[in-house]
Amino acid sequence: MSSQRLILGFDFGTRRIGVAVGNELTRSARALDPLPARDGIPDWTRVARLVDEWRPDLFVVGLPLNMDGTESDMSTRARKFGKRLFGRYGIPCEMADERGSTREAKAIARDAGHRGNYRDDGVDGLAAVLILEGWLADQEGLP
Repeated sequence: MSSQRLILGFDFGTRRIGVAVGNELTRSARALDPLPARDGIPDWTRVARLVDEWRPDLFVVGLPLNMDGTESDMSTRARKFGKRLFGRYGIPCEMADERGSTREAKAIARDAGHRGNYRDDGVDGLAAVLILEGWLADQEGLP
């Protein structure tokens, strides 16, 4: 039986939180508009609108570990964001190792002609797509 869960993926950040939507059937994702954040806290009414619109079965939040696999301040904050998502909406939340996703997103954006001003023209949505598609690919070997 193939699974067809709809998933919202997040690239946690302190100023912006990238968002992507994907599903297990196609194993692909697409970027949605990023959520503005204040010190890592999103506008929860906008998150609620996303949840109402997409009705996800699962959240996947990127976990920004250090390159050696240890936790960082940002990974602690990303875990907290994931716990808040579960607490508010009762939808399961999984964390996904996102080491290198922002760097990869910037490289893809540069190849597509991005001028390098990531503060004004972020790659948060693309990073969220990479996180979610990486998580989906990791699930292929699971029953």
